[in-house]
Amino acid sequence: MKLIPCPHCGNRAQAEFVYERSADSVVSLDAEPAVAVAALFSRANLRGVEEEIWRHTHGCGSWMLIRRDRVSHAIEWVKPIGSEALP
Repeated sequence: MKLIPCPHCGNRAQAEFVYERSADSVVSLDAEPAVAVAALFSRANLRGVEEEIWRHTHGCGSWMLIRRDRVSHAIEWVKPIGSEALP
């Protein structure tokens, strides 16, 4: 069983979490339409390390930014996402 370290609850089973999207798909509200469409629908989906947005749906409900290797599934770090905008 894969464990994901929730910033609020500690290590929890992956089944408690839901993958939302890659962090590079987040666009600002004032982005040009062409830029927004490219970010939302034209991701490369490459192998290697990527930052992703996950939610602890069946736990505390918090959102988090996870830096994960898509090949080995090793998690480098986890950061909570608050009400502020994503980096």
